Amino acid sequence: MSAPAARTIEVLGEPGYDVHVGPGALDKLARHGRPGRRVLLVAQPGREGPVAGASSVLEGTGARVVPVTVPDAEGAKTAEVLAGLWSTLGREGFTRNDLVVAVGGGAVTDLAGFVAATWLRGVDSVLLPTSLLGVVDAAVGGKTGINTPEGKNLVGAFHPPRAVICDPTWLAGMARADYVSGLAEVLKCGLIADPVILELVEADPGRATDPTADPALAVELIARAVQVKADVVGADLREASLREILNYGHTFAHAVELVEDYTWRHGDAVAVGMVFVAELAHRAGLLDRALLDRHRTVLTAVGLPTSYPGGAARWPDLRAAMARDKKARGDTLRFVVLEGLARPTRLEAPDEGLLRAAHAAVS
Repeated sequence: MSAPAARTIEVLGEPGYDVHVGPGALDKLARHGRPGRRVLLVAQPGREGPVAGASSVLEGTGARVVPVTVPDAEGAKTAEVLAGLWSTLGREGFTRNDLVVAVGGGAVTDLAGFVAATWLRGVDSVLLPTSLLGVVDAAVGGKTGINTPEGKNLVGAFHPPRAVICDPTWLAGMARADYVSGLAEVLKCGLIADPVILELVEADPGRATDPTADPALAVELIARAVQVKADVVGADLREASLREILNYGHTFAHAVELVEDYTWRHGDAVAVGMVFVAELAHRAGLLDRALLDRHRTVLTAVGLPTSYPGGAARWPDLRAAMARDKKARGDTLRFVVLEGLARPTRLEAPDEGLLRAAHAAVS
């Protein structure tokens, strides 16, 4: 099987940067090393191959690599881990000419990006996502942050990386459930902006869930999802208006993650969250039944959940968590919803009865 062609997606902004998806990833990384440059290499466990490759390439440029391993998944995004990285940067004498490199999933790119944003009020970062969720969502767009006991990503900063680099072979070792979870963000991009994504997945859901079965399809889906995000981010770097559409399904998803103490996979929560807002939009008269049903059909086809257990007993906790969502304004809940395929809009202050009915539909 021949290797898929590499794709490069430009993200406009100040500064702009490229997202490289495909073979030749480490060659792109070499451009960011130079003699004497200190590089904090932040990685999660289990990424030995990409970490070794990144270290070798950077050291080959004369850079001095300082490797740090952080906890896996959301366990990395804590104030304690963040403070430890700041201490390392201080001990090693990092200056504004130095670099932070992240190797891992979306949690480590969020964390490392925030470290880069806050050290000396901003140093360069390069992100090497090794998960599907990381490359199509967390690593692209310049949003960085950590979690607090009160909610997810409530502390953070906008800090665009110098580059995002992903070799699809790094995704081949992912557990199937984790890869499928990442597909939720890919399908989200199909629903809000690029219906071809839905068509490609619906044509053969099995191949879409296995990056080794059809590497070219994997690169195509990733590149299309990244392009959607790049288009939106380039027009709204700091989430003033348009960028909120990328949070389709996330208000309910973040509530689930908080209530479940982050034991749910992010993509699984987003899948249920998209069905929740589809049910909400349908009940508000914005979304037709066919597109509501399509949400469930395509998500189910790839193995993503479309319901959240617990019933009415969980609603008070979920409702309270949604009130702390970043899109809320005062006491007013605001949801990204669809009024048609690839036609996102906002629904503000929906009736509490509609909210409870949408919750019941996904319980």
